[in-house]
Amino acid sequence: MDLSSLGLGTYLGPASDAADAAYAEAARTFHAAGGNVFDTAANYRGGRSERALGAAFKGLPREDFFVSTKAGYIPMPEADPEEGPRAWFHRVLEGPGILSVDDLVDGCHAMTPGYLAHQLDISRGALGLDTLDLFHLHNPEQQLSHLGPEAFYAMIGRAFDACEGFVASGKIRAYGVATWNGFRVPPGQEGHLSLARLLDAARLSGGRDHHFRWIQLPLNLAMPEAHLAPTQMMDGTAMTPLAAAQASGLSVQTSASIMQARILRQLPEGFAEALGLQTPAQAALQFTRSCPGVTTALCGMGKAAHAIENAAVMALPKLDPVALESLFG
Repeated sequence: MDLSSLGLGTYLGPASDAADAAYAEAARTFHAAGGNVFDTAANYRGGRSERALGAAFKGLPREDFFVSTKAGYIPMPEADPEEGPRAWFHRVLEGPGILSVDDLVDGCHAMTPGYLAHQLDISRGALGLDTLDLFHLHNPEQQLSHLGPEAFYAMIGRAFDACEGFVASGKIRAYGVATWNGFRVPPGQEGHLSLARLLDAARLSGGRDHHFRWIQLPLNLAMPEAHLAPTQMMDGTAMTPLAAAQASGLSVQTSASIMQARILRQLPEGFAEALGLQTPAQAALQFTRSCPGVTTALCGMGKAAHAIENAAVMALPKLDPVALESLFG
């Protein structure tokens, strides 16, 4: 499948029936406009984002779309006055032996093999799919400062072992890591993830033909580190995250392409028009999708109108390198 250069994200929005319906409509609209990449997570809107996409996928040929989800955070359900969070945790996770309180980091994050398997099955059910295209570990760097580097990468190895098992059983086609700070910050800074060490862990788990195929990280005009900052050491050479991924044969999803719309108010007047575009959102997306090494730039689209506006960018040629670099002087 040729993946679209933009993908529909499902992070934001209230936990409401109206938001569910709007997301489903936006997803169908985006697909009709040529988009075929959809990203979600088990904890987005308490699990409702996965179910909204599942509703949108009904009736679509399976080969017509690519879906990625994530696991790591505890997807707390909507408030129930008769059952508090602690009682819910015990009933759903602790009592059945899926997860213990001692497995939690910051009271909200876990990546044990049993928990990942549990969350994956919930995601498959919510999305209405037997096999997911991509399963991410969600912000694994959250555990790095708690565990220390050696214990952290040992934990990653166990998680990758589990993911290779998910591939073997036909539940997923590939796995990756979806990060916020991990790949953007330099070595020595808190939360830094080494792509080289992750690849080493993948080779130990799956051999040369391992299924660690993707990374996800933020990239936008206000957060350009993935494109500009040499935060990754690969065979003794400092490389940007995008260049390191390219050199390693990894595909890349970029998140926060318009930074939840906050970046749009910061763009100078006439910026979109100078790029031959009609709206600030289109200009921001055009930058992100044009950076070498980006497979798909993700953008939250909770309304059909957003999907129509954003999808128009996919028909345009990407910025050439000179135009791209001129954005940063």
